[in-house]
Amino acid sequence: MVVSSSAVRDNIVDEAVRLIESARQQDLMLRALGGVAVSVHVGDAMRPSLAREIQDMDFVTPKDQGRSFQSLLSREGYVPNTEFNRLHGAQRLIFVDDLHRRHIDVFVGTFEMCHVVPLSERLKLEPVTVPLAELLMTKLQIVKLNRKDMADVYALLLAHDMGDGDVETINVSRIGQVAGADWGLFHTIDLNLARLRESSNEFELSTGDRGTIEARIGALADALERHPKSLRWNLRARVGERMPWFEEPEEVVRQS
Repeated sequence: MVVSSSAVRDNIVDEAVRLIESARQQDLMLRALGGVAVSVHVGDAMRPSLAREIQDMDFVTPKDQGRSFQSLLSREGYVPNTEFNRLHGAQRLIFVDDLHRRHIDVFVGTFEMCHVVPLSERLKLEPVTVPLAELLMTKLQIVKLNRKDMADVYALLLAHDMGDGDVETINVSRIGQVAGADWGLFHTIDLNLARLRESSNEFELSTGDRGTIEARIGALADALERHPKSLRWNLRARVGERMPWFEEPEEVVRQS
């Protein structure tokens, strides 16, 4: 089966925006994550050395709308990964677009990969994507950060100031709040910030751009350290790496 709707866009970012608008017209809330969301926020400010091909669409929808969104995607012609959705549909849904060879990943209610990033209470802040703070956290929570994800992080850091608000700003207070309640997430972000500091010279960026990245990583690291930590955070910090502090994300077999 292939996507047959004549409304489907060839450009993947345009198609993601179309699906978000289609959901809105049916009183459903859908927000983009991943490369689509990075592209929407960075736009023409994307440095050539950080640009990449986007092959998949990642979304989040509120927990009480997961079933309705399954119906929406099916009506649009997208093919469900039946077995995966049967087992995991309360948390995550997988669909494919055979014609354009696209993979659609829908997180239901929250984002769970190496770590949990809460999203549902802030989905209304942006009309198309999750807020920048949450978008950055979905990248920084990756334990095995690859070159593609590093490029996305650098692109977000170069295009946005750090601050305590959310309007085209990376809300470091929000990141501090979430990481201050979860030592494992805090630790992974801390490790990734150190790696990102060391690796910016691998991406053909100007001296000025590398300086901006360094300064914004520093601002985020300072905010993480300053933010109050929960009792649970402090108890888990005492154990440290003696116990695993992250989950290994399940590898999804894509149906052809």
